[in-house]
Amino acid sequence: MPAMMRNLLVATLIITTLGIVDPGVYAQETNAPQAARPALPEAPRPISDEDIQLLRKDIRAQRKQLIAANLPLTPSEAEKFWPVYDRYVSELVSNNDKKYALIKQFVQTDGVLTDTQADDAVKQWVSVDESVAALRRKYIPVFRKVLSAKNEALFYQIDRRAQLMIDLQLMAMIPMVQP
Repeated sequence: MPAMMRNLLVATLIITTLGIVDPGVYAQETNAPQAARPALPEAPRPISDEDIQLLRKDIRAQRKQLIAANLPLTPSEAEKFWPVYDRYVSELVSNNDKKYALIKQFVQTDGVLTDTQADDAVKQWVSVDESVAALRRKYIPVFRKVLSAKNEALFYQIDRRAQLMIDLQLMAMIPMVQP
């Protein structure tokens, strides 16, 4: 796929992903002096379980499209790659269930947590990140069986970029912890 088409797809994905977030997210807090505390984005309306499930489904579809558009596979490679990718994503979804439970907690409490809840939340976020990293390590030899070394590296690069865009979108939706 030509680089121009790839760049267009990536730009479209970014715009689509960020378009899901309410524009009010980027408004600055008006009751705090600028010099005293930089304004952080405020979260839009509360997120329901249904919103989260739809968002997750949409993200998975966009992620798969992004990978398909940017990972050059022969028909033979594609036949072997996509079932492995689907298993990987299935396990990734299981790992991310904890992340979405944390998001729900932050939204339900509007960022107001006890010290114990805040401490637990930090530990859970780090645990999710560690489990995702462990999953990626686990799948290195699995993907290597169906992809060339360069395509495997490209896949992980695309996958990581997609995850960073997803995380940016999600973080914009979560209320900041209240001091």
